Amino acid sequence: MKVDVKQDHCIGAGQCVLTAPTVFDQDDYGIVVLVKDSPADTDSDAVKQAANLCPANVITVVDEGSQ
Repeated sequence: MKVDVKQDHCIGAGQCVLTAPTVFDQDDYGIVVLVKDSPADTDSDAVKQAANLCPANVITVVDEGSQ
């Protein structure tokens, strides 16, 4: 799994951090910070849920097995 975020479109809702705190964080302005761009398999469900919950749709998740 590969994860990408578009920080310039983030609105700082924080749903990603609440859902997958080992993968996402927020800077001092509330903007998403990607902690791991290739998270562990154990985090995959949480990362996918975080992407779905993001109100600004700034999180892209690509399953490496589907390429």
